Amino acid sequence: MDSEHKHRISLANESVKRSKKKAEKDPLRPVYHITAPANWLSDPNGAIFYKDRYHLFFQHNPFDYQWGNMSWGHVVSKDLVFWEHFPVALTPTPESYDKDGVFSGCCVDNDGVPTIIYTGVSPEVQCIADSYDGLRTWSKCPQNPVISKPPQKNLVGFRDPYVWKERNKWFMVIGSGIKNKGGTVLLYKSEDLKNWKYLHPLCHGEGEMWECPNFFRLGDKYVLIISPHGDVQYSIGTFQDDKFQPGEWFPLDLGGEENFYAPHGFKDARGRYILWGWIKGGGTQGYPWNGVLTLPRVVTLHSDQQLSINPVPELKKLRGEQFRFSNINLSQDSHNILKDIQGDCLEIDSEFECRNDTTLVLDIRCAPNLTEKTSIIFDCAKKKLTCDDKSGKFPWGNFGKKLSFQIFLDKSVVEIYMNNHLCLTKRIYPKQLDSQGLNLAVEGGNALIRHLAIWKMNSIWQESN
Repeated sequence: MDSEHKHRISLANESVKRSKKKAEKDPLRPVYHITAPANWLSDPNGAIFYKDRYHLFFQHNPFDYQWGNMSWGHVVSKDLVFWEHFPVALTPTPESYDKDGVFSGCCVDNDGVPTIIYTGVSPEVQCIADSYDGLRTWSKCPQNPVISKPPQKNLVGFRDPYVWKERNKWFMVIGSGIKNKGGTVLLYKSEDLKNWKYLHPLCHGEGEMWECPNFFRLGDKYVLIISPHGDVQYSIGTFQDDKFQPGEWFPLDLGGEENFYAPHGFKDARGRYILWGWIKGGGTQGYPWNGVLTLPRVVTLHSDQQLSINPVPELKKLRGEQFRFSNINLSQDSHNILKDIQGDCLEIDSEFECRNDTTLVLDIRCAPNLTEKTSIIFDCAKKKLTCDDKSGKFPWGNFGKKLSFQIFLDKSVVEIYMNNHLCLTKRIYPKQLDSQGLNLAVEGGNALIRHLAIWKMNSIWQESN
């Protein structure tokens, strides 16, 4: 690491340290989702499993809780559950190719050398940095930028490289857009990560620009995920002769762009594709933090056209005190079976059956006088899942009238996973500290709760056993 970059890293870490204690006092700050120690966090970046540790980076402003000074924050874990903050990894170098920001990218193992590939601005160029001390410090490559300009002039944006190795070659996709044509992903190939050959657009479609592409193989299919300045989308297709043939496009998360954006994933040592997304928004005014990452999610094929999204099973380690119910018939006259349970850091897991005219309503973060609450609604007639103002269709599939949900509540974050298939992410902002009640009810018919389990959840910021 050169002396100027080392100095800038030191200033960044000192700034975060000054704000950390105040940020931690916010009652809306999640405890089992990844946040920066303080200040701004956005896109997850650079996920890698290296020498028995998971490393995850993220877009980070060490100096303010608003966007700016884009750097790379860094967290480390042994098990995807308990995490430790590492020092800031990369930050802009004045008067250089990344003077206006170290933007999003990825991290790969280059024959034993961890290597970050990122976008430097301005203008947007592609750069690399290596680590030789276990990913603690990073040296920017003397040859930077390794891609100094876009391959053609009619492009909108040129950023967020995602790199993988296939057939003993490195491949890279870069987010972009073609003027008057739509969003696109550009495909490159390299022997050494430093010398890149442009091939062609991998895919193009609606929108002005596609940010933060992920492109990866699942079985005999390939998946492309894009963030098109709107709801995150994915398509499953085929990749032959360096060309991708996409299928139908689907939303990756039903929470919409304002709740879920810029996901990033990687294949772990077990061959699972694990992905995080950026949950936008901060906490109570005056507390210096902004932005959360989703729980780590396992992405698998649900069919030839759609994905299944589920939380990694390792998260069970966070479970604490448990409450359990089974084989309970609910009607409109039933009392609230959850009235004695309180909490703002919970996991709720259930399987239920309902008639087509039934709506099941689970209220979380209820105030004692019900002046505020967040309602999660399963409308079996319309086959619609809703969390406050966010909703989406859910498939019955082969479930018949059986439905399952897994809900994670973490202060001001809600993640809902349904039928082991789809998910909905939502930020909520309760105003009362005592809004910690739960309520379960049905409307328009009856429901059978096959099982319902609730756990109080522990913090991720501790050492695992």
